[in-house]
Formats: sequence, C-alpha cells, structure tokens
Amino acid sequence: MNLSLTEAAFQRCISRRCGATFAVDEVLTACPKCGHLLDVAYDWDRLPPPKSLAEFEALWADRANPLSFSGVWRFRRLLPFAPPELCVTIGEGQTLLHRADAVARYVGVQPDRLYLQYEGMNPSGSFKDNGMSAAFSHARMVGATTAACASTGNTSASLAIYCAVTRLMRAVIFVGSGKIAYGKLSQALDYGALTLQIAGDFDDAMARVQQVAKQLGIYLVNSVNPFRLEGQKTIMYRVLEALRWEPPDWIVVPGGNLGNSSAFGKAFMELLELGLIRRAPRLAVINAAGANTLYQLYEQQSLRWNRGEPNMTAADRFFGQMDAEGRRASTIASAIEINRPVNLTKCLRALEVCSGVVREVTDQDILDAKAQVGAGGLGCEPASAASVAGAKKLRAEGVIGPNERVVCVLTGHQLKDPNATVAYHTAERTQCEKVLAPYGVTQAPFANRPVAVANDLDEIVRQIQAHSH
Repeated sequence: MNLSLTEAAFQRCISRRCGATFAVDEVLTACPKCGHLLDVAYDWDRLPPPKSLAEFEALWADRANPLSFSGVWRFRRLLPFAPPELCVTIGEGQTLLHRADAVARYVGVQPDRLYLQYEGMNPSGSFKDNGMSAAFSHARMVGATTAACASTGNTSASLAIYCAVTRLMRAVIFVGSGKIAYGKLSQALDYGALTLQIAGDFDDAMARVQQVAKQLGIYLVNSVNPFRLEGQKTIMYRVLEALRWEPPDWIVVPGGNLGNSSAFGKAFMELLELGLIRRAPRLAVINAAGANTLYQLYEQQSLRWNRGEPNMTAADRFFGQMDAEGRRASTIASAIEINRPVNLTKCLRALEVCSGVVREVTDQDILDAKAQVGAGGLGCEPASAASVAGAKKLRAEGVIGPNERVVCVLTGHQLKDPNATVAYHTAERTQCEKVLAPYGVTQAPFANRPVAVANDLDEIVRQIQAHSH
C-alpha cells in the first residue's frame, strides 16, 4: 500500500525548525533530515473526525466486529493511518478504569476522586499491546516479515504474542543480561520468540537492536517507532470514555522510555485541536529514583519543550557525564529501569501541552504503594505502582488537591514480577536480602505475611480466630 504526501496520513518531524514530512508507508524511526523523532500526522480535512467523542459509544454494540471489539481500533477514526483490512487485533484494550477508594485514602485525596486505569488486563498483561497493535498493523502495511525490539520485558512479551497469534511475522528480542523479570521472560520464550540476552542493560540492548534493524532491514517496534504511540493514545480515549468524556484533573503515569506520557500528550493535543475536549488534564510523570533522567533534566535543570525548540545542551551534558561515570539505572521497578529514554523530546512536548510535572520516588515508596494497590484487588507490577507513589508525593506537596480527580495508570499485571511481591509480603531474611535490600527496601509496613501453622485442626482454628478482624 502506497500513500503519498498528498493523502491523509503521513509522518512529520516534531522539530519546529524542520517539520519535514514523509509518506506513511516509509519505515522510519527518526527524521532522515535532522535526526529528531517523528509523529504520525493527519489531514483532518480529508479524514473528518467525529463531531463528538460520544459517537464512539455506538461501536460497543458492534461486538462481533473484531475492530470494534478492540480497545484500540474502536477509536480508529482518531488514528486513521491503516485501512481496516490491514489492522491487526488480538483483543487488546479491554481494560478497566477502577474507582479505588482505599488507594485514595492512602494517597490523601477524597474517596471518590482516585481511579486506577488497569492496563494489566491486556492479552500480554501490560499496556504495550495498545501500541503493538498499531505498530504491527503498520509492519503489515509495509510487508515486514521480521520484527524486533529491545525490552525490559513487557515489549518483548507483547511483540512475541502478536507474532505467535497472527503468524504474520517472526519476533527477535534483545534483553539485557539479568535485567528482565522471569514473568516477562517466560512469555517471550513460551510464545516462540528468538530471544537474545546480551551483556549490558536496556540502553545497551536498545542501541544494538537499532543497529541490527537497520543492517538487516528488520521492522523495529520499540516506542521510537511513531506508530507505537498511535496505539497508546487510546488508553486516554478509554479513560475519557469511562469518565463520560470529562477529562480528569490529573493523569499520573510511570516514566521509563516515556512512550506512554508522549502518547498521552499527543492524544490530548489532537483532541484539543479538533475541539473534542475543552481542556487537557495535568500530567505527572513519575521516575524511579534509580532511573531518574527525566526528573533530573526537567525539574533540576529546567529542560523544556519550548514550543518545539528545546535546548538540548543540558541533556547532552547529562548523558556525557553519565557515560563518563559509567552510571547504570538501578530500580526494582524493572519496566522503568531506563537511563536513556528514547522519547525524551516527545515527553517534553506532552508536559508542555498538559502543564506537567515530574517526580522521582524510591523503591520503598513503590513497593509500599504496590501493596496498597494489591490490597484493593488490582495486583500490579512494581513499575505500575510508581504512579500511585507519585500521586501520594504530589498530594503531600500540595500540588494535587484533595478534591481533584486523579487517574493513576497501572501499566502491567502483578504476575509480571511475582518475586518482588512475594519478597515484600513474606519479609524472609534471605528473600529480602536477595530481592529487596539491593534496592534500598528495608521495610514492609503493609506486608501480608503467611502464617506458619502445625498440621493440626485445633491449631489451625486458633490461628484463624486469632487473625480475625
């Protein structure tokens, strides 16, 4: 399929000084002219959007249509880069916006004001399936036969499941040695992906997969791919739908490679441009303290998007010093254990569009928040809980008000990384020393410890009665 620049969908450099455009059927991860990131853009005069977001509700009645069943392609009029017959879906996006009153009390907002967007309900157990569906559709459009990614685990699981279910492509996955949770690695292996475990961390794997993809002509599905972010926009459409199309006051999201925050910013930027919402929510991006590049650059060194002309001198200096010192990311929240976020500039744009803030939280903060989320019945992986820990911090600072409506994005399922969960709740010395202590987690104030009991009926009954609330 060939779409020329005169047609409705195209790719555009995000740099204000460049703004070069390219056909939608070109496979690009950066602008060939200036090296900046690319957007997927649309001529909305040729592809008129809906007059109201409420029009999407009618598609719920068309559940026999795979594209209407998809929580991504149900909103295809807002990401119309692929013809319907080439859109790939495995049922992604059937996710839940859950009102979480107990977590609200923990964060410090009114009980009916905090919501958890639970992306762990996706087929591979994380938010990545939203973007993978879109990237996979573009790969199909351009005739790709092999797709690759670098991953801390969730991207690899998502790519592997799309390849396994559709049989359209072969998956090649790059992971850093010792830098992937077994719950995620097991998915890539089980789904038949070629998994290459290289010496190094995610940043090393990312550098290598880009080189290999270029040399071998392999389709790259990391979030540097602009089509990935088109799918991830739909997370915000589903949040708006669940809130009857009224934007919340805050969206709080973990920050790793910064694909989600970038996609959310683009979603709200486009909805404002199209007049489909009156205002954008504020955006809070939460880094783990052991992988806090965005926090350092945005909050400490005041790096800004500056309407498309960011001064990247501070970032270049930061990365140069990081290389000179050999600093590596280190956090128990493995999904956001990334020092070189590829979507940094797009995230800066999102922060400008959404009047955003950035915070860092410790691994202790993350696991405590994770335990509170789990106690409410929505188990999440550690990285997900950074959003709740960050909301609690922002509330304590007075940045988030007690009556403001807050949506925390939970990016992945609890079973992605069960080791951290078990270590926190059992608090066994050996487990804590092995799993938690290296990350500075020394307490488990919300642990739900198993009770050792003799194989004796009377003793079992006594223990149950003793632990009754």
